[in-house]
Amino acid sequence: MLVFASPLAADQKTYAGEEAAALRCANTLAFTAIALEQSGGIGPLERDVMLDITVGILAGHVTGTWRQKKAALRVVRDRRDPLETVEDFQRFAYQCLVQFPVN
Repeated sequence: MLVFASPLAADQKTYAGEEAAALRCANTLAFTAIALEQSGGIGPLERDVMLDITVGILAGHVTGTWRQKKAALRVVRDRRDPLETVEDFQRFAYQCLVQFPVN
Protein backbone atom coordinates (compact mmCIF):
# COMPACT_ATOMS: atom_id res chain seq x y z
CA MET A 1 0.00 0.00 0.00
CA LEU A 2 1.30 3.45 -0.92
CA VAL A 3 -0.09 6.55 0.74
CA PHE A 4 0.64 9.99 -0.65
CA ALA A 5 0.42 12.88 1.77
CA SER A 6 -0.14 16.60 1.32
CA PRO A 7 -1.23 18.22 -1.90
CA LEU A 8 1.61 20.76 -1.71
CA ALA A 9 4.51 19.45 -3.79
CA ALA A 10 7.19 20.73 -1.42
CA ASP A 11 5.46 19.13 1.56
CA GLN A 12 4.48 15.90 -0.17
CA LYS A 13 5.49 12.59 1.38
CA THR A 14 4.88 9.05 0.20
CA TYR A 15 4.40 6.31 2.77
CA ALA A 16 4.89 2.62 2.08
CA GLY A 17 5.45 -0.61 3.96
CA GLU A 18 5.38 -0.39 7.76
CA GLU A 19 4.54 3.30 7.78
CA ALA A 20 1.58 2.81 5.45
CA ALA A 21 0.41 -0.06 7.67
CA ALA A 22 0.73 2.18 10.74
CA LEU A 23 -1.33 4.86 8.99
CA ARG A 24 -4.03 2.34 8.17
CA CYS A 25 -4.08 1.14 11.78
CA ALA A 26 -4.26 4.71 13.07
CA ASN A 27 -7.12 5.50 10.71
CA THR A 28 -8.99 2.35 11.68
CA LEU A 29 -8.68 3.04 15.40
CA ALA A 30 -9.62 6.71 15.10
CA PHE A 31 -12.60 6.14 12.82
CA THR A 32 -13.93 3.28 14.93
CA ALA A 33 -13.50 5.26 18.16
CA ILE A 34 -15.63 8.09 16.79
CA ALA A 35 -18.23 5.74 15.29
CA LEU A 36 -18.54 3.69 18.48
CA GLU A 37 -18.94 6.77 20.65
CA GLN A 38 -21.52 8.31 18.31
CA SER A 39 -23.55 5.09 18.36
CA GLY A 40 -23.36 4.78 22.16
CA GLY A 41 -21.07 1.75 22.04
CA ILE A 42 -18.38 3.43 24.14
CA GLY A 43 -18.13 6.56 26.23
CA PRO A 44 -15.94 9.63 25.82
CA LEU A 45 -13.20 8.21 28.04
CA GLU A 46 -12.82 5.06 25.92
CA ARG A 47 -12.93 7.18 22.76
CA ASP A 48 -10.16 9.38 24.12
CA VAL A 49 -8.02 6.35 24.97
CA MET A 50 -8.42 5.04 21.43
CA LEU A 51 -7.57 8.45 19.97
CA ASP A 52 -4.51 8.68 22.24
CA ILE A 53 -3.37 5.31 20.89
CA THR A 54 -3.84 6.67 17.37
CA VAL A 55 -1.63 9.66 18.16
CA GLY A 56 0.95 7.31 19.71
CA ILE A 57 1.04 5.19 16.57
CA LEU A 58 1.51 8.26 14.41
CA ALA A 59 4.17 9.73 16.69
CA GLY A 60 6.15 6.55 17.14
CA HIS A 61 5.80 4.72 13.85
CA VAL A 62 5.26 7.27 11.08
CA THR A 63 7.87 9.79 9.96
CA GLY A 64 7.20 13.27 8.65
CA THR A 65 5.53 16.37 9.92
CA TRP A 66 2.11 16.33 11.58
CA ARG A 67 0.76 18.03 8.47
CA GLN A 68 2.07 15.17 6.31
CA LYS A 69 0.70 12.55 8.69
CA LYS A 70 -2.73 14.20 8.78
CA ALA A 71 -2.78 14.46 4.98
CA ALA A 72 -1.89 10.79 4.72
CA LEU A 73 -4.67 9.88 7.16
CA ARG A 74 -7.13 11.75 4.93
CA VAL A 75 -5.92 9.72 1.95
CA VAL A 76 -6.37 6.45 3.85
CA ARG A 77 -9.78 7.55 5.14
CA ASP A 78 -10.96 8.48 1.65
CA ARG A 79 -9.89 5.12 0.22
CA ARG A 80 -11.98 3.12 2.70
CA ASP A 81 -15.71 3.21 3.18
CA PRO A 82 -17.03 3.18 6.76
CA LEU A 83 -18.03 -0.50 6.66
CA GLU A 84 -14.59 -1.56 5.41
CA THR A 85 -12.96 0.45 8.19
CA VAL A 86 -15.07 -1.16 10.92
CA GLU A 87 -14.36 -4.59 9.41
CA ASP A 88 -10.64 -3.73 9.47
CA PHE A 89 -11.01 -2.87 13.16
CA GLN A 90 -12.67 -6.22 13.89
CA ARG A 91 -9.96 -8.13 12.04
CA PHE A 92 -6.82 -6.13 12.78
CA ALA A 93 -7.17 -4.06 15.98
CA TYR A 94 -5.23 -6.49 18.14
CA GLN A 95 -2.55 -6.94 15.46
CA CYS A 96 -2.23 -3.15 15.17
CA LEU A 97 -1.61 -2.80 18.89
CA VAL A 98 1.02 -5.56 18.84
CA GLN A 99 2.72 -4.36 15.66
CA PHE A 100 2.69 -0.66 16.61
CA PRO A 101 3.07 -0.43 20.40
CA VAL A 102 2.72 2.99 21.97
CA ASN A 103 4.24 2.33 25.40
